[in-house]
Amino acid sequence: MVDGTGTGIGDPPDGLTGAEIGMWQAFRNGSVYDLRSGDPDVDDPHGGHAWGPERSVRARIVAWLLLDGPPALSGRVSSLKLQGVQIIDVLDVAGGGVVPYVEMKQCRFEKEILMPEARFTTLRLVDCSVPRLEAARVHTEGDLHLPRCRFHNGVRLTDAHIGTDLLLNQAVVYRDRRGKSIMADGMSVGQDLQAEMLETHGELSLRGATVGVSLSLRGSRLSNAYGRRALNAPQLTVERTLYLTPAGVGNPLQTSGSTPARGTRVQRFECQGGVRLDDGRFGDAVDLDQARFHLENDQEVSLRRIQTPELRFLCERPERGRIVLSGAKVVNLIDRAVSWPGPGGLRVGGFTYENLIPSGPFPLARRLEWLSAATPEYSPEPYERLATVLRNSGEDADAREVLLAKQRRRRETLPPAAKIWGYIQDWTVAYGYRPGRAAVWMAVLWAAGTLAFSHASHPPVKPGEAPNWSPALFSLDLILPVIDLGQDGFWKLRGGWQWAATVLILLGWILATTVAAGATRLLRRG
Repeated sequence: MVDGTGTGIGDPPDGLTGAEIGMWQAFRNGSVYDLRSGDPDVDDPHGGHAWGPERSVRARIVAWLLLDGPPALSGRVSSLKLQGVQIIDVLDVAGGGVVPYVEMKQCRFEKEILMPEARFTTLRLVDCSVPRLEAARVHTEGDLHLPRCRFHNGVRLTDAHIGTDLLLNQAVVYRDRRGKSIMADGMSVGQDLQAEMLETHGELSLRGATVGVSLSLRGSRLSNAYGRRALNAPQLTVERTLYLTPAGVGNPLQTSGSTPARGTRVQRFECQGGVRLDDGRFGDAVDLDQARFHLENDQEVSLRRIQTPELRFLCERPERGRIVLSGAKVVNLIDRAVSWPGPGGLRVGGFTYENLIPSGPFPLARRLEWLSAATPEYSPEPYERLATVLRNSGEDADAREVLLAKQRRRRETLPPAAKIWGYIQDWTVAYGYRPGRAAVWMAVLWAAGTLAFSHASHPPVKPGEAPNWSPALFSLDLILPVIDLGQDGFWKLRGGWQWAATVLILLGWILATTVAAGATRLLRRG
């Protein structure tokens, strides 16, 4: 029993163990209380070696120091700095106000840590073994650091408020009984959330979370074998950039938010399970460089209705599942041809972008295949969006090819009669997007008509009133509707020549109609 009495102000109370007395004195002195043995295998908090009573303190005494600890020694600042210590029983500071600085390294917790609605200045747990962390609505004025920790039954940070940075680098988090690894819905982080080379086994939930600077998941490996999604973060707000990119391995400097230098051995971001970032807001970019998504057929990387100035879609092509960009709005789309999934694996309805910045070769034919894969059922909007972007960047010829591909795709949805008319427009003037074809057809018909009618018998309808016979002008007068060149109507044609003239007139009207339809389409586009 601990009776709370001692020989003087700040002295350890009666009933403390030797390890607890040492911790008490180190707290008043503000020094590190290190109980490591010096053997790395024995001191590993995640290993199987038992730690005896000489390295163990009761969670009740730790909570006493944190919530109502003794005054610091003269000229010192009290703080709890533990290293290589085992904490027995549940550490419960729920609802309490913790003023001293707290740092625990390579410590082992026998049972869960309870700190919902607690308030800290700064809290650092580094390389600790923790059954579970319950910290809903926790509030820190400074950082919350949890790097290299292992949480065996999940972490709960729902509605937590982190004043500056949240660090989860190289942490390992297993699922709780609900299949969640980290529950941080509604959490706010004042500056950076660094979770680089994080390993999760269960759903990482960040629904409605807010990050004041950047969110880095560089080199992380997220998996959820028990549910549909490994990362569930709809309505996530990141003021700068979301990184799902590689991290350098073997160099501590590479897990601090920088991009690995060329030649550095890297660990890619990998996700075993679906990703949901619907309705997210990202102030600078969403970066998927070299990311790997291992999806089942019913799983998605969902970016529905996200808004960001830049989407760097440079990931590996998923073998299964779908990429969904429906309703997303970006300014710059940076992508590569080999990153996009094939037919049935992409949805882009309502996806808007202003500039295309391909990384590597991305010819127009591949871009049209990209659109076709994204629209298993015909939709004009994606084609019109691509054409607008190409036209705004000065690539008018490519824009016309995209709109021509749109008309050909639309033609496949039409009834037979309209489909035949579509083929005629395509063969003659390419729906108006290749107007030079009309001139070629006109020239061919004119030459053929001139050659044919140069051998035709052509007595005048009214002798003495007919103009001079010109097979060239006569053929052109037949081909050009409406325009009168003074040849048609003055000559009698018999037999097959009447049919030849009729064919020229019909072909002229078809050409004129298709040219007019194409011109109307071009004017409407303008």
